[in-house]
Amino acid sequence: MDDTDFPHDTDFPHDFDFLHGSWDVANRRLTAPLGPGPASWAEFPGHAVVRPLFGGAGNIDEITFPTLGRQGVTLRLFDRETERWSIHWSDSRTGRLDPPVTGGFTGDRGDFHGEDTYVGRPIRVHFTWNRLGPDAARWEQEFSADDGRTWELNWTMDLTRTGRADA
Repeated sequence: MDDTDFPHDTDFPHDFDFLHGSWDVANRRLTAPLGPGPASWAEFPGHAVVRPLFGGAGNIDEITFPTLGRQGVTLRLFDRETERWSIHWSDSRTGRLDPPVTGGFTGDRGDFHGEDTYVGRPIRVHFTWNRLGPDAARWEQEFSADDGRTWELNWTMDLTRTGRADA
């Protein structure tokens, strides 16, 4: 077996390479997604460190929410067969790996969809990633409780780079 039997870096898109490094994260989250009544938003800081895996065909980030006293982990993996990314989330409150969202990028925008449950009811989930330049990015999350007919934005993260991955 020689190295031609192994996938090379050119065998996948480097869509998430922009995210490698450390970031300050300004979070804005809906306090009661899919709830009745007027929307109420909570804002809180975060700090994330993103490291590449598999030569860029994956990455892992750890985010700390200091004012909430909890952390989260995101695992992103590129499936070479489907040519789609999967994004998996885990929160220190549950210790559970949530169902993934899958999708890909067109230009500087990535769209990812999946199915999950929220407070016991089935929902659809949509993540959007926007590359805003070398030192800024934005992530958004929406839920749909009506099979995708309507969507409610419930969490945004505005990321500002504080360090490069190679620093």
